[in-house]
Amino acid sequence: MDAFVYTAQPARVIFGAGSLQHLEREIGLLGAQRALVLCTPEQRATAEAVAQRLGERAAGIFDRAVMHVPLETAREAREVARALGADCAVAVGGGSTTGLGKAIALDSGLPILAIPTTYAGSEMTPIYGLTEGGVKKTGRDTRVLPRTVIYDPKLTLSLPVGLSITSAMNAMAHAAEGLYAVDGNPIMSLMAEEGIRALGTAIPALHANGRDIEARGQALYGAWLCGTVLGHVGMALHHKLCHTLGGSFNLPHAEVHTVVLPHALAYNAEAAPQAMARIARALGAQSAPAAVFDLAQRHGAPVALRDLGLAATDLDRAADIACANPYHNPRPLERGPLRELLQRAYEGTRPS
Repeated sequence: MDAFVYTAQPARVIFGAGSLQHLEREIGLLGAQRALVLCTPEQRATAEAVAQRLGERAAGIFDRAVMHVPLETAREAREVARALGADCAVAVGGGSTTGLGKAIALDSGLPILAIPTTYAGSEMTPIYGLTEGGVKKTGRDTRVLPRTVIYDPKLTLSLPVGLSITSAMNAMAHAAEGLYAVDGNPIMSLMAEEGIRALGTAIPALHANGRDIEARGQALYGAWLCGTVLGHVGMALHHKLCHTLGGSFNLPHAEVHTVVLPHALAYNAEAAPQAMARIARALGAQSAPAAVFDLAQRHGAPVALRDLGLAATDLDRAADIACANPYHNPRPLERGPLRELLQRAYEGTRPS
């Protein structure tokens, strides 16, 4: 076995249907008295229910979280937290809301309690992202890692089936890249393969019945594992492309991950054969890139960038941005092959 280094990220996880009932206890364990509840405009009702549960411990609600965390929104939320005297933040929702909480924590050190209602996995990582001037920049800082995460499958029942599937595919991307990360290790590989297996099981079940609480639980379990992998190891080509397409072209986050993942895997297949074998095994298939593509297409998820609003004329610029400051990748990034990858993703061509 190769030598490796493993450093565990601290995390407290409360998992199970009905786990939201423990919210007040968990806020108390953080030593907090005034919680600012964060959400997107669409999740206002859920945030109000959380604030009502907290009672006097709710400092207020900030409901303007948006994709890719624009710097202006992050600054506004920080000022609201200061003005209200909040000593913690409760992020209710998906990656956009968790990302906003992280932006507040990065500046203020406020502890974050995350209540995921999607399968983004951001709640398990010290990774943050901010978009300024059309460019999304990411970083790692332990200050932004949520102190506590409450996983309640019941809270994901309102997530539409289509979004549930793309969110699960997004989570799968975290684990897939963790399998060939330069700083990977056997522990993360175990979690990655199990996370992919759980999501591969959950997606067909969710497609068949969006009210299946067992499938919702499997998806959250998989997202937890995949997010944990992302929080412990580095990202590669897939995430670089998705950060480029999301931050610079304002494409929807989970959908972009869904479309790009099979093509990023195909690009890296020959350079990372063991990772591909584990992905294929987790999905009960022969080819990892084809299996991921088929899983998305078979269950109604988008498979082409042109269907997400990207123009053909944007592909050259996207390739140029992705080649600038590249992440470590098992196969070196070359502008020509990368441009071909984007073309296939644009057209929705199935990887061979």
